Amino acid sequence: MPSTLLIPLAARARGNHYFPWLACGDAVAAGLLERLGTDVEPYLNDLPTVLNVLWRTRIIRDTAQGFFLRHPGGQGVNLGCGLSHHFQWLDTGANHWLDADLPEVMALRRQLLPARCPRTRLAEADITQPGWWHRLGLPPRAAGSGAAAAPALVVCEGVLMYLEPGQVQAVLHEFAQCAPPGSRLVLDVLTHRAVGTAGRHASVGPTGAEFRWGLARLADLSAAHPRLALRHAHSVAECYGWAGLALETLWWPWLGAPLYGMVELEVTTP
Repeated sequence: MPSTLLIPLAARARGNHYFPWLACGDAVAAGLLERLGTDVEPYLNDLPTVLNVLWRTRIIRDTAQGFFLRHPGGQGVNLGCGLSHHFQWLDTGANHWLDADLPEVMALRRQLLPARCPRTRLAEADITQPGWWHRLGLPPRAAGSGAAAAPALVVCEGVLMYLEPGQVQAVLHEFAQCAPPGSRLVLDVLTHRAVGTAGRHASVGPTGAEFRWGLARLADLSAAHPRLALRHAHSVAECYGWAGLALETLWWPWLGAPLYGMVELEVTTP
C-alpha cells in the first residue's frame, strides 16, 4: 500500500496541465517530485486516475474548508497521509492538523515534509490495529466535564480499499465509537465489483497493491455503527457529464455503489 503514494503526488503536481478546470493549486507536490527524482510519467499517462485524484482533492478541500469555517479551532487528521499536504489549503490560523501513516511512510515524510507549524504534527499509525484513535491523541468522545468535545475532521483517501472488509468495518466502528458528535470522516470508495481487479489498473497494478474492499450499497457505511450517518456521497461520473451519469445509472443495479466515489460520514448522537 505505501508504494501507491506517488500516484496522487504526481497527479497533484502535474495534473493541472491535463485537467485545468480541476486544478488544485498544490504548491508542495511539484517540489517534492523534483527532490525525489522519480520518473512519474507512467502515472501521468493514466489520465482517468489523474482526474480521479484531482476531483477527490477538490472535494476534500471544499469539505474541509466548510468544516473549519464552522469549527475554526478544530482538529483535522489525515489517516494514510502519504506525501499529501492538505493543510496548505486549510490553515485557519487557529486549527490543528495531524498527518499519520505507517512507519516507513512517515520516515520519508519527516525527511521531505517535516512539521513546521506548531499547530501541526506527525505520527505513526496503523489503523488496522485497534486503539489508533486514542494512540494518536485525537479528541475524546466527551470532555472531562462530561460535555461533548469539539468535533474532529478525518480524511482517509486511497487507504481503505486496500484493507480487508473486516478491517474497514473496525476502522469505521472505532471512528464512530470514539469521535465527538459532529465529527466528519471523508473517504473515497469503490464499488464491490472492483475488488480483486487492481492488477488491471494502469497505475495501481505495477505497485502490487490489491483492492480488497468495496461497497455493495452506500447504506453499508452507516450500518457499521449506530452513531454513523451518511451526509454526502459523490460519484466521479459527474466529471463526465450527462453521458457518465447516464451510464452509471444504467449500471447501478450491478455496481451497487459508485464505480469510484467520495463519501462524507458524520458522528451523531443516536
